[in-house]
Amino acid sequence: MRPILLLVLSLVLLSSCVSKRKYLELQSSRDDLESRLSYLRSECDQQIAELNRELSATRDALRETESNLIVRETQLINARNQLASLERQMEYFRETNTNLLQRLSDLSVISQTGAESIQKSLEALNEQNKYIKDLTNSIQRKDSLTLTLVMNLKRSLQDIDDEDVTIEVKKGVVYISLSDKMLFRSGSTIISSRAHEVLGKIARIVRDHQELDILVEGHTDTVPIRTECIKDNWDLSVLRATAIVRVLQDEYGVRPERMTAGGRSKYIPKADNATAAGRSINRRTEIVLLPKLDQFFDLLHQPLP
Repeated sequence: MRPILLLVLSLVLLSSCVSKRKYLELQSSRDDLESRLSYLRSECDQQIAELNRELSATRDALRETESNLIVRETQLINARNQLASLERQMEYFRETNTNLLQRLSDLSVISQTGAESIQKSLEALNEQNKYIKDLTNSIQRKDSLTLTLVMNLKRSLQDIDDEDVTIEVKKGVVYISLSDKMLFRSGSTIISSRAHEVLGKIARIVRDHQELDILVEGHTDTVPIRTECIKDNWDLSVLRATAIVRVLQDEYGVRPERMTAGGRSKYIPKADNATAAGRSINRRTEIVLLPKLDQFFDLLHQPLP
C-alpha cells in the first residue's frame, strides 16, 4: 500500500512541475509577442509620419506647378494673340502691295524710276516685318527670363513667411518686397540676422542674372521720426536702403555698379496708414530688378529698317 501511495504522490508532483514550466514558457512567449507588436507599431507610426511629410511636400510642389502652369499658359495666349495680330497686318500689307503692283503693271505710263521706288518700298516693308518679328521674339525671351527669375526666387525663399517676403511682376519688372519687421527693429537701420539669411538667398539669384540692375528702395509709414542720427522719414528710408546695399556688396559679392539705393519716405504707401495693419505693410524695403538702362535706351534709339 505504501509503495502505491508514493507512486501517486510522485505523479502529482511531476504533473505540477510540468504545468508550471509550461505556464512560464507561454508567459515568456506572450511577452516576446507583445514586445514585437510594440516595435512594429512604432515602426508603422514612423512610416506613416514620413509618408504624411512626403504627401505634404508633394501637394506643395503640385500647387506651385499648377500656379506656374497658369502663368505660362497666360503668357502663351498673349504671345499667340500678338503673333496673330502681326500676321494679320502682314497679310494686309501683302494683299495691298500685290494689288498695287498689278494695277501699276497695267499702266504703260509708269516710269522705271517709279517701279524701282515701289520695289524699294516693298523691300523696306519686308525689313520692317523682320524687325517686328525680332522685337517680338526679344520680348518673349525677356518674359521667359523674367518667369525663370521669379521661379528661382520663390524656390529659394519658399521657407520664408509670405507676410515677410512677397515677389511680384509689374510691367515686366520683378519686385521683391521685404517687411520692416523682418529687416529692422523699430526706428533702426541695423539689419537683423534673419534678414541677412534672406538677403544672402536673394544675392545668390541676382548674381546669376548679370543682365539686370538692382534698385533698393526704402519705404516708411506716416509716423514721424527724429533722433540724433535720423532727421525724418526721408533719412530713415534712405539709410535702410543703403544698409541693404552694403550687405549685398560686402557680404554677398553683388557688384556695386549694378546697384542703386534710394528712399521713398512715406509717399508711396501700399495700404491705408490709418490702421496699424496698414502701417505695418507700408514699412518695407523693395528690391527692384531692372533691365540695364543702357540696353533699354539702345533699344529705344534703334532706328526702324
